[in-house]
Amino acid sequence: MKKIVLIAHDRMKPELATFIKQRQDWLWGKELVATGRTAEHMEAAAFTVPIHHLNFGKSGGYQEIVQLLAQKEVDMVFFFRDPEVRSADHPDIESLLTTALEHNIPIALNPASAELLILGRIKLDAARKP
Repeated sequence: MKKIVLIAHDRMKPELATFIKQRQDWLWGKELVATGRTAEHMEAAAFTVPIHHLNFGKSGGYQEIVQLLAQKEVDMVFFFRDPEVRSADHPDIESLLTTALEHNIPIALNPASAELLILGRIKLDAARKP
């Protein structure tokens, strides 16, 4: 498995932290990458799986993720978005979403879709075992 990217808008950071913390057993051994404030929030929530910190989203973190996506270094993205934050106001977010679509990288925008990505990955990994 390559990298799993974690991103959350400010209002959604607690929900992402809870979601990830409840699934720490599955995440051990995976390479987690998060934008600066999201990574800090995960660690403050006593999240024990190591996270690689990128820059803060507006300070280049989104562009760093776009580069990872374009280089196909990411298996999946958990981006818990705040529906009240308008994407049109954030070209970096639009670039991230477009790049994930272009490179066929699954992106979960809420806990329900993130759970399905994890379950799908577990099933895929089990099918690949001899």
